[in-house]
Amino acid sequence: MPGRTQAQPEREPTRTRRRRHSKPAWYLPTTVAVDAVGAAVSVYMAFRLGAAPHARSYAVVVAVAWVLVRFSRTRYAWRKLGESDKTDAVLRDWLILIVLLTAVKATIGEAFPLRLTLLGLVACLPATVVCQGLMSRHLTARRRDGRAVSRALVVGEAAAVDGLVSCLARRTDHEFVVVAACPIGEATPDPAVPVAARLDQRAPARLLGDARPVLSAARRLDVDIVVVIPGPDMVGDRLRQLSWAVHEDGRPLVVVPGLTEVAQHRVEVSSVAGLTMLRVAPPVRRGVALLLKAVMDHVGAALLLVLLAPVFAALAIAVRLDSPGPILHHQIRVGQGGRHFRLVKFRTMVANAPQLKNQLAGTNEHDGLMFKIRHDPRITRVGRVLRRFSVDELPQLFNVLQGQMSLVGPRPPLPDEVAKYNEVELRRLSVKPGLTGLWQVSGRSDLSWDETVALDLRYVDNWSPSVDFSILCRTLRAVVEGSGAY
Repeated sequence: MPGRTQAQPEREPTRTRRRRHSKPAWYLPTTVAVDAVGAAVSVYMAFRLGAAPHARSYAVVVAVAWVLVRFSRTRYAWRKLGESDKTDAVLRDWLILIVLLTAVKATIGEAFPLRLTLLGLVACLPATVVCQGLMSRHLTARRRDGRAVSRALVVGEAAAVDGLVSCLARRTDHEFVVVAACPIGEATPDPAVPVAARLDQRAPARLLGDARPVLSAARRLDVDIVVVIPGPDMVGDRLRQLSWAVHEDGRPLVVVPGLTEVAQHRVEVSSVAGLTMLRVAPPVRRGVALLLKAVMDHVGAALLLVLLAPVFAALAIAVRLDSPGPILHHQIRVGQGGRHFRLVKFRTMVANAPQLKNQLAGTNEHDGLMFKIRHDPRITRVGRVLRRFSVDELPQLFNVLQGQMSLVGPRPPLPDEVAKYNEVELRRLSVKPGLTGLWQVSGRSDLSWDETVALDLRYVDNWSPSVDFSILCRTLRAVVEGSGAY
């Protein structure tokens, strides 16, 4: 049989491995049930409120259509269930369902009450999003306890192994637990990663020469998956032959191409002349998506300013009564392309806070260029409450309306911070700064400077309208929890 050598024993049973890293059995039926019931109930209630006939029939039809759309988009695939809280994926599925129902409307005519159906579907979105988010958090909690994980054996050059292990160790929302490595060559990875076997730097002369040490280590350590990092010494036929051996042994193989912080929607896999290629789309900087973002910014900011007018009035009175000084605080910030603008926010500090900053320079608790103190003595009583719930930022809606900021984007930096930026950090200025962003929904001031930059660059390179929508949804939870706000 191709891919098997005489030295290879029979593959070991995989039942034990599957049981160890499998997810709870209730994930699939729960997800399908929430999708179906959420769509059916919301559409049924919309029809009942609109006094329209055939409420039950339309509710069942729409629920089935919603489940079929989700199924066709592989949302119920076992490997995807609970893996990530991607609101943008749910939104794309929802838009496909809208297009499908619109086509049905065009075919059937007036007999199909599209408006009532759309009204119900707006209400069905939260059910799917909440279910997906809770399931993702449940799976993450299980993995922190060492359950629902895959024991991984990493094959690659020592430096590449260290980089991969370090990257995986910073997060707990993935399935991989590295138990050992098979380094290529004489270099040794970090002592924290046990060396299970070594591969020769030169490609083995005989067919499947890497199979014996890799498979021996995989069986001895009872690993679930083999992760290969390609490099000068592990590429082409050598990598291909190793994949034959791993697959014949009944284990999956993952190839890590070395790309970091590139969203999946920007990557397309293709095959050219027998070569597997990854086509990476450039970040969105123009086109319909950017126009949609601008429209969402202006319309959203205008609506929020109207709806929050009473809140603005109450906050203004509270700031005025709490301490002497202006209600609003103006500050020069750096926007897209390095352009300066006047950012406006509710004043949360004493009037002479800028002068006091120099006296507190030695107490900065942040490890990067930002100045942050958890118990800043300059903050007023009302200001502490405003910062706790981030409502001091609301006047920046005027900056959004003027086109200086966006609803979603990186944190707008100060000029003295930008003056110290390196070339990588300057890339944060490639898009408009935002009222909210990945930084705000991922821990805010509790994050290190490197984590802050990494989050901002991830957004700069991978943003899309659906990503913006996801961040806006997560912002509400971050504001209520108040984590990292000071």
